[in-house]
Amino acid sequence: MLEPWQEQWVQQHSVLLVQSFYDWTGQALIPEMSPLAALAKQLFYAPQVILSHDTQSDPRFNYGNQMALDLWETTWDQFIGLPSRLSAELELQPERQLFLQQVQQRGWAQNYQGIRITRQGRRFAMRNAILWNVRDRMGVLHGQAAMFCEWEWLKDTSIHQE
Repeated sequence: MLEPWQEQWVQQHSVLLVQSFYDWTGQALIPEMSPLAALAKQLFYAPQVILSHDTQSDPRFNYGNQMALDLWETTWDQFIGLPSRLSAELELQPERQLFLQQVQQRGWAQNYQGIRITRQGRRFAMRNAILWNVRDRMGVLHGQAAMFCEWEWLKDTSIHQE
């Protein structure tokens, strides 16, 4: 069985993530641009959380690197296709949605913070996240992505939502 980063579509999506991050921020998401498979592996095992969702009306996760999967206490198969709104508490979803709409209009934003929920219902605060629109070289929007290195587990009770 192939690891996620070995799938051709994941390799292609990895290039979109890296290129669009650079296009918006002028910064490299990973240290070096490598051949396709090496780039996808490097992104998947990067030391920061990297994830993205698609462009559906109820966006679904279409990428999560190993740090994201570990943080959300899930597997690739459980994460991919999950509505991304479910990563936020129900009462915080409107605020999250408003911010995502602002990012879609502006292209990218930095210093985002928010409370998120793992698959197991544990809560954590993410800080200093960068969010950006994932676009190809023709300008076609493929979704939005986020990258962050800072998070803290919250000590209050776990949240379980349906």
